[in-house]
Amino acid sequence: MTLRFFRLLACQLLLVFACATAQAADGIDITLAKIEASDEGYRLGANYSFDLNRDLEDALQHGVKLYFTTEIELTRPRWYWRDDRAVSTKRTVSISYDVLLRQYYVSMGGSVQQTYQTLDEAMFQIRRPGRWLIAPKGALKHGETYEVSLRMYMNRDLLQKPLQVNAFSNSDWHLASNRKTFNYRAE
Repeated sequence: MTLRFFRLLACQLLLVFACATAQAADGIDITLAKIEASDEGYRLGANYSFDLNRDLEDALQHGVKLYFTTEIELTRPRWYWRDDRAVSTKRTVSISYDVLLRQYYVSMGGSVQQTYQTLDEAMFQIRRPGRWLIAPKGALKHGETYEVSLRMYMNRDLLQKPLQVNAFSNSDWHLASNRKTFNYRAE
């Protein structure tokens, strides 16, 4: 009786760990996040690790444009009042596929589209975007420490209206990172 109980318990634990591992593989991991001061202002350098699941790849191959949004917020804690939100901004990157030309297009924030021959090349551009100017030079107080909060997700709100119903009810269309927080001392 007890041996059977422990076998059942071990099987359940293995199942829980397998589900947790599978769930983690479906998300977006933030592998690098840093703020750099430049002549123009403050830039975000970030790298992400994720793959499109089969449903998202199929949708992309059939002409559905996918949108990925990065949100960043810099706050300065204050003891006497609510935290000071110094920077709060978003940037959306889209990826699409032209069936006739057999090319992928990546557009960052409505700027010029870049063309790629393979999905791997296009996804590399999304996973490792260039440094993004998040704030002008005087937006942060020199020497102050800010808490940075960063996350990336597939923005289902920007999908075509008929697809939004399916995207919100289907867990395969949910791709997001956990919120990554770290401290930055303004230079």
